[in-house]
Amino acid sequence: MKALRVLNNNVVLARDDNGQEVILTGRGIGFSSRQGKPVDPALIVRVFVPADGRDPDHLSEVLALIDEEILRAVVIALDESGIEGRESTRPTLAIALADHVAGALDRAARGVVVEYPLRAEVQALYATEYAQAQRLLAAINERVDPRLEPPEAIALALHLVNAGFATGDLSFTYTMTGVIHQMLAVVRERHGLSVSQESMSAARFITHVRYLFVRIQQHRQLKGHESTIGQGIRRHYPEATRTAQQLATVVELRLGTRLSEDEVSYLALHVARMTTETEPEAQAQALVPPEGHGATG
Repeated sequence: MKALRVLNNNVVLARDDNGQEVILTGRGIGFSSRQGKPVDPALIVRVFVPADGRDPDHLSEVLALIDEEILRAVVIALDESGIEGRESTRPTLAIALADHVAGALDRAARGVVVEYPLRAEVQALYATEYAQAQRLLAAINERVDPRLEPPEAIALALHLVNAGFATGDLSFTYTMTGVIHQMLAVVRERHGLSVSQESMSAARFITHVRYLFVRIQQHRQLKGHESTIGQGIRRHYPEATRTAQQLATVVELRLGTRLSEDEVSYLALHVARMTTETEPEAQAQALVPPEGHGATG
């Protein structure tokens, strides 16, 4: 890789072997790099490949503004915790995490304690991200002083969830968390159930709704006016369909977006899974849409 621009001792804008502009981070990488010259690969800790048309110059400038030691701690921790490898298409995640860690360290130094909202919901709804956040926090704490308290894992988990959306702040993620919690409450109340958020059917429902929100953010809802599969779901699960229509109303009221007929149908399928004791696996797999549709990772 050849250096295009040295931002500071730890951040360099470069061009890779494919001609793409990338952002390189690593201790001392800028000090030893010269414009137009190859970058020492031994100094590269993370390679950021800006995606979705993001401006590499702007992102590299923002990264360069972050405290060098905090950025280094976050970048290495992302790798050690297994969240991201050496190459990443999400420089905004590192920026958001480093910015949060900087603020948390400042609060810790001043003895300020923050109680994060939705703690129980985050632990239940985003179990995977919460487990990742705990590992991330442990790795960060090996490199910062003062050490951050365990509740910071809640905020880090929300940043990991937020990385799958186009928004630059956590407001949509907070809203999404509250909406999922409300939707599960509707299912419980309408069907008189005690739906455990740890059950397989509830986990599938939560995953489906999370990808639904990604599709909403990207304006890529499942379309087609009452597709054949959608009609079949509604015909087989009329009560679940009525519940799904109520859930669609919740989404419209909270997010200002009207769900397509097919989105409502697939919500109905997941409601049916939670409210019936048995579900033929072949039928369920045939009806489920690919959850990764529209996801940004």
